[in-house]
Amino acid sequence: MALFNFFSKDKKESLDKGLEKTKESFFNKIARSVVGKSKVDADVLDSLEETLITSDVGVETTLKIIGKIEERVARDKVLGVEELNRVLKEEISALLEENNAINNVNFDIPKHADGPHVIMVVGVNGVGKTTTIGKLAYQFKAAGKSVVLGASDTFRAAAVDQLIIWANRVGVPIVQQGMGADPASVAFDALQSAKAQNADVVIIDTAGRLHNKVNLMNELSKVKRVMDKVIPSAPHEVLLVLDGSTGQNAYEQAKQFSLATSINALAITKLDGTAKGGVVIGISDQMKIPVKYIGVGEGMEDLQPFNKNEFVDSLFS
Repeated sequence: MALFNFFSKDKKESLDKGLEKTKESFFNKIARSVVGKSKVDADVLDSLEETLITSDVGVETTLKIIGKIEERVARDKVLGVEELNRVLKEEISALLEENNAINNVNFDIPKHADGPHVIMVVGVNGVGKTTTIGKLAYQFKAAGKSVVLGASDTFRAAAVDQLIIWANRVGVPIVQQGMGADPASVAFDALQSAKAQNADVVIIDTAGRLHNKVNLMNELSKVKRVMDKVIPSAPHEVLLVLDGSTGQNAYEQAKQFSLATSINALAITKLDGTAKGGVVIGISDQMKIPVKYIGVGEGMEDLQPFNKNEFVDSLFS
């Protein structure tokens, strides 16, 4: 526990640093939109709309935010530009509140009577899926949880090898059958092994292919069915990993994966290397799926539980 608490102490600093590029771009654009203006008018709102869209908040979410601000302008008659940041912060907070009802503060997991908590991780190749699994395993272990990994991305040899490296690095057991093995069989063995070890959590990697949605859907459905035989109601969490630096492409991936399987949590990675952090707001709003984790750096501890209050405070600090 001491290790986990040590890293928690630096969480805010890590978050602030990870969102630096987004903040710099976002507020420079807002500052330009209000030059020479004393109150929020149609021109300021037009400029703000452009700022939000170019910050990858997304068109639909942007229009929702602008609509809310227009309502406040109509109600209050005059809204000074010096109040714009406060109002914008309040509206973004309200949007995130709708889809992230619980503020995650650590790596707690629910207890299940019939076995460990099962997380099935999905996402296209290159988004940081395996790295996210490794960092999750590290964080769970640092929080005092016992973890088992399952290498069900058997489509690529590199995926299995990568996960083995992460398992060794973190010091957690892994169940794998190599490239070409049946993904459902690996998942079955991983859950049985985790159950036998009385583990707290098992994390299952899956293949990241989107070019054939029918095959992907069939494969993921089969993996889920097999897991349910070992631990009823598993997987408890289907976590979609998205690369935040791809902006609106991440949203498109989220839509495609939601057609292939029932996602109930999101992890958005690589926010430290991009000015497109606004994508967190847009994806959360449009997908109606809670953002559970965000990646704000390369360090093991830089995968953080998403806390909407901390995120918005950091964005507007």
